[in-house]
Amino acid sequence: MTSGLLTTHISFLEALRGAGVPVSLAEDLDAIAAFSVLDWGDREAIRQGYAATLVKRHAQRPTFETLFDLYFPRLVGDGVATDGAVATSSTDGVSEGVSEGVSDGVSDGPAQLADLRMRLAEALASADHDALRQLAAEAVGRFGAMRGRGPGLSSWSAYTTLQRVSPQTLVDQVVSALLADGRVDDEARRTADRRVGAFAGLVEADARRRIAAEKGPDHVARVAVRPSIDRLDFTSARKADLAEMRREIYPLARRLAARMARERHAKRRGPLDFRRTVRASVSTGGVPLVTHHKPKRPHRPELVVLCDVSGSVASFAQFTLMLVYALHEQFVKVRAFTFVDQVHEVTDVFRPGTDLGEVMGGLAARTAQAALWGRTNYGRAFATFAAEHADALGPRTSLLILGDARSNYSDLGVDVLKELTEQTRHAYWLNPEHPRHWDTGDSAAGPYGAVVPMVECRNLAQLSDFVRDLR
Repeated sequence: MTSGLLTTHISFLEALRGAGVPVSLAEDLDAIAAFSVLDWGDREAIRQGYAATLVKRHAQRPTFETLFDLYFPRLVGDGVATDGAVATSSTDGVSEGVSEGVSDGVSDGPAQLADLRMRLAEALASADHDALRQLAAEAVGRFGAMRGRGPGLSSWSAYTTLQRVSPQTLVDQVVSALLADGRVDDEARRTADRRVGAFAGLVEADARRRIAAEKGPDHVARVAVRPSIDRLDFTSARKADLAEMRREIYPLARRLAARMARERHAKRRGPLDFRRTVRASVSTGGVPLVTHHKPKRPHRPELVVLCDVSGSVASFAQFTLMLVYALHEQFVKVRAFTFVDQVHEVTDVFRPGTDLGEVMGGLAARTAQAALWGRTNYGRAFATFAAEHADALGPRTSLLILGDARSNYSDLGVDVLKELTEQTRHAYWLNPEHPRHWDTGDSAAGPYGAVVPMVECRNLAQLSDFVRDLR
């Protein structure tokens, strides 16, 4: 490696660590060893070499791809391709070999915009990925520059580019082309929406690349790269992030069910098998030196979920309802309740075989039924639950409460909550707020946490830690 390449390599690994992708020294050395047999002129080979040695989970791959494209860009400057070779960032943060082109001296008037949109519609219809990448670079170069940030410097905006190009308005054209190829209507529209979304991602990536060429990839990695999906806060998750989280939730749901199924005071042996014990004692003169026990019967617990769906935890509520959907198949019985200041049962929404989109739509329609006064009131919600749904709890039941414990200075109903938890086998509370915000303002995390173990749960990594630490 040259010194410049070594610097880029070290910076790339530090950026991965900063984005929540753990990279050990051993993995660093594995990557170096892999590169001793790889061709540095083949960018794709280098990408796969890094991925094979550094990425351990599928959820970390999008973050890896984003950062790899920053530190080893496919293009330099205004869109001069590196012909498959690896481009690296120089030590002063400006890409080597920056060229002038699309954004300087090229007209971006209505005629040029119409021509670009026509070519974009054709590329979207044919799913020409190479053409889409080139069009994304051209679109940012023509319409994404924001001048006036200093001599020779520009700031690049994916938002401005997408507003000018408006790829979402091309969906109908793409759908028509797909229908002509024999696609059915629903499938064609889903495909068109997916391709337009992918193009928007390419535009965002090119804007990041250009900013990195001016300010250095380290700057972009710190301020513009979203963390890996397992470390992304639920409260800042976008629609596409929720879809990715959905795939990660199912294995966590299975592990959570298995953990909750363990006995509170787990015994490694079942009840005494008297017949086998007496038979074995014959060889020791009738003295039962070794006892034999019957195998323990597997126990699948029941689950009751109380989910705060007030506005302050709206994004977290979407995640928790997805979690309930995933848990539904892992427990022998699940009853789900939403509340703001009133409790409303939504168990019937989670029917077997129901599409998650339909479930979330049904739950959104019922959110208003969980609010009588429109202000979160945990005390009233607990009292209502105790009065109307006490039969949901029992010695086989695990109670899971999901919410931020903010009750607008109303009666907390701690005694009612204590009575509810005493009827259950386990009780846990997942709180999406950082602990430094607990017991500030109207937060009642302290009083509730004294009754129910309260755990910070703002992302999938913390949910995984909660599942792992269950006893």
